[in-house]
Parts: sequence; structure tokens; C-alpha cells
Amino acid sequence: MLLRAGVLGRGHRDDRRVTAILRGLTRGERIGLAAVALLTVLAGVARLAAGTPHVLAFVLAGLALAGGAWVVSFSTEQVGQRYGPAVTGLLQSTLGNLPEFFVVVFALNAGERVVAQTAIVGSILVNALLVLGLVIIAGARRAPDGIMRFSPRLPNDAATLLFISTFIILLVGLASLAHDSASHHIRTISIVGAVAILAVYGFWTRQYLTTEQATDEPTSPARLSTRDAVALLVVSGLAAGFVSDWFVDALAPTISTLHISRSFAGLVIVATAGNAVEHVVGIVLAHKGQSELGISVVKNSVAQVASFLFPLLVLVSLLTSTTLTFGLAPVYTGALFGTAVIVFQITGDGEATAFEGAALIAGFVILATVAAFE
Repeated sequence: MLLRAGVLGRGHRDDRRVTAILRGLTRGERIGLAAVALLTVLAGVARLAAGTPHVLAFVLAGLALAGGAWVVSFSTEQVGQRYGPAVTGLLQSTLGNLPEFFVVVFALNAGERVVAQTAIVGSILVNALLVLGLVIIAGARRAPDGIMRFSPRLPNDAATLLFISTFIILLVGLASLAHDSASHHIRTISIVGAVAILAVYGFWTRQYLTTEQATDEPTSPARLSTRDAVALLVVSGLAAGFVSDWFVDALAPTISTLHISRSFAGLVIVATAGNAVEHVVGIVLAHKGQSELGISVVKNSVAQVASFLFPLLVLVSLLTSTTLTFGLAPVYTGALFGTAVIVFQITGDGEATAFEGAALIAGFVILATVAAFE
């Protein structure tokens, strides 16, 4: 009897929590959450049901992955809304990269090294070019004089972190092309480099959070309690792990069926599914006039993928069937370096126009076209 009462009590508490979460959402957000839940169920059914076309299973898993990234992003936004742009942006980019992390790990375990590498590179390029370009266009169009303004500190820091990551990628690439003695120790160099970059990222994170600058931009109050937002975050994070497995499982046969390159699949499809939808919030914030927070969300993600997620996955890959290193194809090494230069040029002064946002998007289109023929 006591056990039954305990179970019923726990059930009532769970129902109240679900009700509290739904009450804090807008009608559109409730519809979006229901759609993500439905897509996740359909993706699971497609994965388990025999005879399901691989392309259909891949599309469903991709949509569920993108939707899950949005839920993770929304949840972390609600958690961090009380702490200012710096904490919110950092928290959102950290937890928002969960789907990307799972996809890369499962890809490495499946022996898809090219997909894993280009997914990470694509994650940087999608955020630094496509999403940032859209954020700048939205922010510039909202500004009375057509110029989006923000603190140059985070863009410059993000460029520095991207440059230091590109530095080891460039050195490893040159060693491989020259076939010198260092080229026989790429794995060891990558491990040491990963530890060094993670240390730099740790120093930057501490400095960034302890010297946050105040902003007078309008902010929206959090609509979910911290407890409810964390509960939603945990559920969406766990779901992302399962969906990532289904996504990777359907990836190889879909690539074969559609005759697309593995580079394009990783650089464009996987990276876009794991990042673009997640950072719709950055575009929305910029459109609302919250330029600092909109830039913070995107720039934190660029810095984190380059100097935290990539080196972390290099170390984690030691436990998978396929080892990940900083050795990339020359075209992607050049793309990363060029992106760092372009992003620094456009955002380093704390101002950007719609024309510059369009230039960033054009850069991503060019890179996607190159990847399609790799």
C-alpha cells in the first residue's frame, strides 16, 4: 500500500512538472515540442521496423536531431536567462553541442572518420558563416541606421581560439604533405595539442565569466523555473543520444543511395542538422534588438566547437574504434583559416552590416559546393 501511494505520489509530481513546463511555453513552442516528440518516436520506429527505406529513416532521424537541438537550446536559454549574456551564451553552446558530440562519437564507432571530421569542421563553418551571417542580417535590419553593434571582445576571443585550433591543424597538414618525421606521430601530436587547447579554453572560460560586462539591452524574463528547465534539458539530452545513433546508422546507406559525398554529408547535412536549428534563437534575439546576446550565442558556439569539442573528441576517440586527429584534408584546413580571417575582419570592430552578413552566407555556400565534389 505504501509503495503504491509512493508511486502515485511520484506520478502526480511528474504530471505537475509537465503541466508547469507546458504552462510556461507559448502556443508555438508547445506545438514545436509536440512535433519534436512525434518525430523522435517516428525516427525510433523507422530504426526498429524492418524494411523501412534508409532514406526515410535518415530524414526522420535528421529532423528529430534538429528538433532535439532546438529543445536543448531553448532549455539552456531558460536556465541561463537569469545570469546575463555571457553565462547564457556559454551554457547554451556547451549543452547545445550534445547532439553534435553524440553524432561524432557514433560516427567514429561506425568507422566513418571522414563524416566525423567534416561534421566538426562543418559545425564551425555553419555557425561562423551561415548562422552568424543570418544573425547579422537580422540585427542590422532591426538597427535604425542599419548597423548591428555589439562588444568586440567575444568576437575577437572567438577568432583567437579558432586561430589556435587552426594552427595545429595547419602544422599537422604541412607535416603530412612533407612526409617528414613528424608525420609518423600525428596521433601523439594531436593528443598533446588537444590537451594544450583544452587548457587554453579553460583559461579563457574563467576569464570570460569573471569579467562579464554589463549590458543595457532589453532581456526577456525566464518563463520556466530552473528546475523545470533542467528537467526538460535532461530529457532532450538523453533523446539526442538515441537519435544520434539512429541518424548515423542510416547515414551510410543513404549516402550510397543518394550518391552524395561523405564530405558533403558531414560538412552540410550533419552540421546543419546539429547546429542551424539550434541557433535559430540567436537570429530571433538579434531581430528583437538583443544584439549582444544573439552574437554571444553564436560566437560562443564557434569558440567552443573549435577549442573544446574538437580537442575533447580527439581524446574521446581513443576509446572508439576509429581515432580522430587534427589531420584534415588541405581544403578544409584552408577553409578554417579563411573563416577565422573573414570572421575577424567582419566582427572584430564590434559593428556589422547586412552586406557583411550576406558575405558570410555566401562563403558557406561556396564551401558547401566544394564539399559536394570532394
